[in-house]
Amino acid sequence: AFCAVNASHQVKGYGTKLMNLLKNEAIVRGIEYFITYADNYAIGYFKKQGFTKAIAMPKSRYTGLIKDYDGGTMMECYVHPSIDYTRVPEMIAAQRKFIIDRIRLRANSHKVYPPLPKDFQPRLDGSSRGNESAALAMAIPGMAEAGWTLQDLVSSTGQGKEADRAKNALKSELLAVIRKIDEQQFAWPFRQPVDTTEVKDYLEVVKTPMDLSTIEKMIRKGDHYKSKQMLYADLMLMVNNCKLYNDEKSTYVSCAMSLEKFIMPLSLK
Repeated sequence: AFCAVNASHQVKGYGTKLMNLLKNEAIVRGIEYFITYADNYAIGYFKKQGFTKAIAMPKSRYTGLIKDYDGGTMMECYVHPSIDYTRVPEMIAAQRKFIIDRIRLRANSHKVYPPLPKDFQPRLDGSSRGNESAALAMAIPGMAEAGWTLQDLVSSTGQGKEADRAKNALKSELLAVIRKIDEQQFAWPFRQPVDTTEVKDYLEVVKTPMDLSTIEKMIRKGDHYKSKQMLYADLMLMVNNCKLYNDEKSTYVSCAMSLEKFIMPLSLK
């Protein structure tokens, strides 16, 4: 089935509404899983609808019932039998309200302090030149009550802040590289680890497996990659693993060569 929506009516929730109605019908019919192949333009939509690239459904239940597509990404959605999917917005709103109400029991964000007087002169006893700015901020009424400490303010400025900024900038840059690679048609063999239950001799040939999902996890942890060169090394490890295990005339090696050409101009070296 295919649904085409006029451009002026897109991004208005029609796709989500149709998917939720389909899920409710699946519950009535006793269907537990949806499995689909998504192209690069559809992955984002299916993620919003609860689909994931991790397939939990036993393979024996769908083998032979869905056609494989080169360049497509298999995605799965578990249809929970106790959820009324047409009421998902109401459930999320109720959950949000519950969380906010619980936070308000402990928070003081509702408390409003009067403006500082023009002649405000806080006492800075015990402060040094290095933490004078933090001490001034701590003297403002409400700062301590909000949970701030002098050490918190000191660590959020100066060299510590600069180091965090550089680290976050590198992390964002590396994630952007991985996203660009993941969007390419030739990326499909590298998105997930090789299933060694099916390819039983893979680890006998490839001693250090690598894939895009593993690389992304290491980037998000924030401590593994110290430079672009380290990311480039793992990407090339992934390429070389593919060339090592597969026949040079195979589709897999063709994808590996396309990936190698793609990452060359990314200034990773």
